[in-house]
Amino acid sequence: MAVPTLARVAPDVSPFQAAYARLAEVFPSLGVTETTARESLPEGPGWVRASELAAGGQALESFLAWDAEQILRDYGRPGRPDVIASFGLHRYAWPVCLLVTIPWFLQRRVPRVPVEAVAFQRSLGRLAVRVEEFACLPDDPAAAAPGARVVPDEEALRAEVRGAVADHLAPVLEGFRPRMRRGARALWGMATDEVTEGLWYLGHLLGEEPRAMAEAELLLPGSLKPFAQGAGFRRLTGPGGQELTTRDRASCCLFYTLRPQDTCVTCPRTCDAERIERMTATP
Repeated sequence: MAVPTLARVAPDVSPFQAAYARLAEVFPSLGVTETTARESLPEGPGWVRASELAAGGQALESFLAWDAEQILRDYGRPGRPDVIASFGLHRYAWPVCLLVTIPWFLQRRVPRVPVEAVAFQRSLGRLAVRVEEFACLPDDPAAAAPGARVVPDEEALRAEVRGAVADHLAPVLEGFRPRMRRGARALWGMATDEVTEGLWYLGHLLGEEPRAMAEAELLLPGSLKPFAQGAGFRRLTGPGGQELTTRDRASCCLFYTLRPQDTCVTCPRTCDAERIERMTATP
């Protein structure tokens, strides 16, 4: 499978600068700032550290207050506590997974992003990250960079992606769990969906949707613990014979509790006939 050619990295340039810049270019509502070991993660109004969300205390309460207000404002009714928590977790996990998957997709480099090394400003759409260790392939020009750890092949690198995402999300899921009314498998189902659908969507924006889908299926070929299922893309046939791509989510976003008539096009509640109708409807 073809991947982009890796440019040589100067010693004073982050191995992830180009990937995060490209992410911001195609998806301007999310920006990534890298900090060094000598710099603190950003603080101040709106900023929350991932470690604070994992702790599940007042910082998480303040974080979820944004979702509670948004639900009441936009839908004219208060959300259940578990619905508010589900919205908040999705709005954190979807972008944070891109910290790992986009450098892997674009550069074949996999950063380790423990909760102590990530902060989020949701109103501004900003992530701050401190990368001190990453995995790469033997022929990567960044293999000699500080913090680089060389792995032998593509499958080993995919294992690094799964491990980096799981190591970051595991404590965050535990922080959210008391508010979610969901078991571990359902929570890791959400993680599965965030990884898959984030990569799928960014692949589309990058003009590489088929490769993004293929990479996602290699990354999550099935139920590899702790993830709940594989990427699970499947094809439907439209009324004109066209091929339509869909998947069945491993988790439910609970949006139906606010608008029962509306479901996501990848929701298991949405039948194939409705998916085809919605995907082929004229805007």
